[in-house]
Amino acid sequence: MNASTTAQAAAAASAATIAAAASASDATSITEGDTTMRAAVQRRYAGPEEIHLDTVPVPQPGDGEVLVEVHAAGVDRGVWHLATGRPLVIRAIGFGLRRPKQPVQGSDLAGVVSAVGAGVTRFAVGDEVFGTADGSFAQFAIAKEERLALRPEAAGIADAAAMPVSAVTALQAVQDCAKVEAGQRVLILGASGGVGSFAVQIAVAAGAHVTGVASAAKAELVLELGAERVIDYRTTEVTELDESFDVIIDAGSLTSLRRLRRILSPTGTLVMVGGEGGDALVGGSGRTLWAPLVSLFASQRLMGFVSATTTERLERVRDLVDAGSVRAAVSRTYPLERAGDAVTDLAAGIVSGKAAVLVRDAR
Repeated sequence: MNASTTAQAAAAASAATIAAAASASDATSITEGDTTMRAAVQRRYAGPEEIHLDTVPVPQPGDGEVLVEVHAAGVDRGVWHLATGRPLVIRAIGFGLRRPKQPVQGSDLAGVVSAVGAGVTRFAVGDEVFGTADGSFAQFAIAKEERLALRPEAAGIADAAAMPVSAVTALQAVQDCAKVEAGQRVLILGASGGVGSFAVQIAVAAGAHVTGVASAAKAELVLELGAERVIDYRTTEVTELDESFDVIIDAGSLTSLRRLRRILSPTGTLVMVGGEGGDALVGGSGRTLWAPLVSLFASQRLMGFVSATTTERLERVRDLVDAGSVRAAVSRTYPLERAGDAVTDLAAGIVSGKAAVLVRDAR
């Protein structure tokens, strides 16, 4: 029996032990002993090339927590930020001052409930779920009950894993903040990225006329997702266009408020979702600090927001997926041992749409 087969056998044995324990009590925990799992870890702030496969203890669910056997994990920009500790503000708000507080990387996941902690009422062992957890690049991960939902029936494992953070963020931007309506002209910057690819589809589902901004190499994807046209940011300065939009969703650029307002209708809405780059302290989030103040003196609504994954929002995403309105544009998948490569490729702009780490064979 080779090393790979041995690891698979150990994982299967661990899963069986966990499932058996889960059926024994409402306050299920993993049986005591040296129960371990494979995980992609990083114990110091550095580039994602430092993420490596290691053997760590299987976590145990506490009150209100769910242990998920991870089948696939999504890759989003937040993983890069938590791996590098940049911008520095993330270290000060609880993610670890000198090193990552959670060494296992990853957040998005799709898998099967293996055990539940005391007080969990929404899920039972065997449920197929998707959502977010602390450390999803692993065979097992702990998620809070309120950050999970039953997996969409119309989505495969890799697709479901790629949805939680990006799709929920897009949902909040398009539906909750901008309140996009049928007939509106909507511009989406970063339309080929994780959040942008979902924002395009959600806006189209609302009946809006969507223009996406992306590179020419990724224009075909944006059109496939429902945009009526795509502007290549490398050849066209979108803020110099002689037209205006009812809604602008900026999913990751650092374009100034002044320039974006130039192409926003007098009573339009600008929603900023993150922003890569920027200074070392706050990164690209500086604009969101100014936006509410500027809005006080303008007829335009300018805003940013902090995305939060909840069961209710995941269920809204699931409904859109099962209705055929939204899908995850997964263009690349990676095995668990190459999780670091997945994060590196995403940060380098190589990935169109979404990427996923396959912890188990996709089903």
